[in-house]
This record gives sequence, structure tokens and C-alpha cells, in this order.
Amino acid sequence: MKKLLLTFAAVTFALSSVSAFAAATPHSKKKQTTLGLYASPQEAYDMKMKDGNKVLFIDVRTPAELEFVGTPTVIDKNIPLVYRDFSKYDAKKKRFGTVKNKQFVSEVEALVKAKGLNKDSKIIFMCRSGDRSAVAVNMMAKHGFTHAYTLVGGFQGGPNKADHGKRNKVGWMNDNLPFTQKLKKDILELK
Repeated sequence: MKKLLLTFAAVTFALSSVSAFAAATPHSKKKQTTLGLYASPQEAYDMKMKDGNKVLFIDVRTPAELEFVGTPTVIDKNIPLVYRDFSKYDAKKKRFGTVKNKQFVSEVEALVKAKGLNKDSKIIFMCRSGDRSAVAVNMMAKHGFTHAYTLVGGFQGGPNKADHGKRNKVGWMNDNLPFTQKLKKDILELK
């Protein structure tokens, strides 16, 4: 009985330790990943500050989003998952169309290699609200990456219905973490 209680206590402690360092699974299926690794903005910032070059932080938004909205000062690279196609308009979504970045996986793999990391290294993916970063994680998981995190809430979070759709509830920017609107050329994936 005593052994059983000790085992239960050890398992409970281990599980509480794991959950203390991982954001909750997002409610939206679009924001969930096959790896199940989620980081809040603060957790992502702390991970990057603690482990520095051992953690890769990739912003998958378009360059225009970085320029006009801002980007964390601690990202390693901007590798867009999609680009805007200004020649097509999506009437249903009321925005311009998108074109997939067909080199996304190879660009991430090249960056991982250039940084001296591997498929088991920690990589944090961030987008505006968490949809595209979840897609990025799932793509990389299919290519053998094992520690890819999606940043829950993204840079700005989703629309806050209680405040006329403003993106002011969650996310990197709303958690008051360091960001800039001054782009550094070395973080951009220029074509």
C-alpha cells in the first residue's frame, strides 16, 4: 500500500510538473496539433530566454503582417506559411487570396541545419492567432520533427467579440512581451 501511494504521488507530481510548463490544449480543432505541444506567449519567451540558440523561434506570418503589426524581438526567422495573392479576392472570407509557400518545410529544415540543431530540437511556431502555426507544426511533424510547439494565441489572438472584434485579449502583443515594428533584414525570408 505504501509503495502504491508513493508511486501515485510520483506520477501526480510528474504530471503536474509537465502541465505547469505547457499551455492548455486549444479548444479549436484548427489550433490543435498532432504533437500536442503548446506554449503560451510567456512560456515561449521564457523558453527562448533560458535556452537561447537551442530553441528556434519561427514567425510564419506574411512579411506585411510583421511590418504593419509587429513581431517579437526574439524570433530567429520569418518563414511565411502562405503569401497573399493580391490578384485574387476571396469574397467569402472578405480578403485577398493566399498562395502556399511550397518551400516552407525545406526552408525550416535549412534553418535548423544552419543553426546546428536537429529534428529533436525545440521549435516554436507563431502566427497571428494560432491556426497557421498549428498547420506548420503538423507539417514538420510529418517530416520527423518531434518538439515543434505552436504558440497559443499567436501574436495577436483571435477577435474579441465582446470588444467589436478587436484582437486585444490574448497573444504575444497583448501579454506585453517585447516586439517591434522595425524589421531586421536578417530575420526575413526574402525571395
